[in-house]
Amino acid sequence: MSATHEVLNQAPPLTGFSTADDPALLEALRRDGGGWGEAEVRELGARAGSQETQEQSRLAEANPPVLRTHDRFGHRVDEVEFHPAWHQLMAAAVESGQHAAPWAEARPGAHLVRAAKFYVWAQAEPGHGCPISMTYAAVPALRAQPELAALYEPLLASRAYDYGLRPPLGKRGLIAGMSMTEKQGGSDVRANTTTAVPAGDGSYVITGHKWFTSAPMSDVFLVLAQTQEGLTCFLMPRVLPDGTRNAMRLQRLKDKLGNRSNASAEIEYERAVAWPVGEPGRGVRTIVEMVNMTRLDCVIGSAAGMRAGLRQALHHTAHRRAFGAELIDQPLMRNVLADLAVESEAATLLAMRLAAALDASEAGDASEVALRRLALAAGKYWVCKRGSAHAAEALECLGGNGYVEESGMPRLYREAPLLSIWEGSGNVAALDVLRALAKEPAGLDAYFAEVDAAAGADARLDAAAARLRELLGALSDPHRAQLLARRVAEQLTLVLQGSLLVRHSTPAVADAFCASRLGGEWGHAFGTLPTGTDLGPIIDRAVAKDSL
Repeated sequence: MSATHEVLNQAPPLTGFSTADDPALLEALRRDGGGWGEAEVRELGARAGSQETQEQSRLAEANPPVLRTHDRFGHRVDEVEFHPAWHQLMAAAVESGQHAAPWAEARPGAHLVRAAKFYVWAQAEPGHGCPISMTYAAVPALRAQPELAALYEPLLASRAYDYGLRPPLGKRGLIAGMSMTEKQGGSDVRANTTTAVPAGDGSYVITGHKWFTSAPMSDVFLVLAQTQEGLTCFLMPRVLPDGTRNAMRLQRLKDKLGNRSNASAEIEYERAVAWPVGEPGRGVRTIVEMVNMTRLDCVIGSAAGMRAGLRQALHHTAHRRAFGAELIDQPLMRNVLADLAVESEAATLLAMRLAAALDASEAGDASEVALRRLALAAGKYWVCKRGSAHAAEALECLGGNGYVEESGMPRLYREAPLLSIWEGSGNVAALDVLRALAKEPAGLDAYFAEVDAAAGADARLDAAAARLRELLGALSDPHRAQLLARRVAEQLTLVLQGSLLVRHSTPAVADAFCASRLGGEWGHAFGTLPTGTDLGPIIDRAVAKDSL
């Protein structure tokens, strides 16, 4: 090799680490009743950071799914072909129980442990998290029809990944998808025109077009369609009990900005067979619980993306020299890295707190049900919104090296906006906050009870909570309330994150968050933490090699 091609001052490959080496994550796991799952989370985190999994992730992204509408003889097949790496990632996710374990193992902290697993594994390859998340979310929705749940829930909760076109009740395990969105309505599913007509045997035949169907290779789908009673939820198998293929016609796969390893499709239903789930005409109510579960995973996934981007930035700057010193030792870069770390930990703590609230809700705690309803809507808005800005700044820490595909940072950057859009983009989430405030006032009481657990510990947090109460008092006029909806969702999240950090993080992280996000000593771009911020402990906590 010519001397001009000697490689100098480049970071070594980032591999052989554990995504579970994360103090904020493990502390939350132990604190909220999930300590029993720590060993499994650590094992999965080590697997996520292994060279083998990183290569599988690269291959799944570089070889996106391909739609085959017909076979060579002209028969309709409607199949989606994936690279083997996709199936390896899916199998690992299912075997670790990320898809449905809490529903089969009713154990205190089960949803928190599952959330921690989803968080550490999503840092390897987020695309396949979509069908994993939907399977997780399908179970509580399906329980609205007990006779169907009795048949399908054990298979949805099975830890066997059994890919292939066969009747679902004959398989060892199932993956679920969801098919709600139509081109004329988007998030306004009440505008759907797909129709369902009784077939006379308890089933319905469905005709219509779906604009976005997530994971069209799934075994079963929850589908919304109009009946005489109104919008109704249905369970639709891809293969019918007699082995014939249901009349689901995959028209095309979406050419998406990100989430490339996963397939999203437009589908035509030509009298496809399905069975009703829940009360006819109450489809939105039936599907809401599924939406709430996938919204939780949007928050967890955004937190996971932030942690992955932060790790890449820390690794690069620790091995890259410029202007006579390692980047990580230079004051301005340290401010950027610490700011990214603060944002990441705030997102992680909120995601894990929401998962713990789900555990408490399942155990019958009414205040936690109310807290989760409000905090999840607000958190979905703000954390997912912050994910894109965080990914952009983390990429920039690598400079030009971060702008090339081989770094993995473009994939992270492309993926981030999806989680803000999926299950309701910014306006939908903010309006849902207003809806929760109006219809479930107990949520606000539960919210401030959680926030006030840190009362008196930080004057900036106390002042921010007081300002939030004033802001909420301005929502009596519906028009003004809509104009303030985004600000309300943002402040609800920031104040709650501040309370969590003050109570559960280190003083340096909590102080930096309260000074910048709540105290106004922040320029809103990353790297503008106020002078005097103790950056060292924040960065040291973020680069923890072993979180004992």
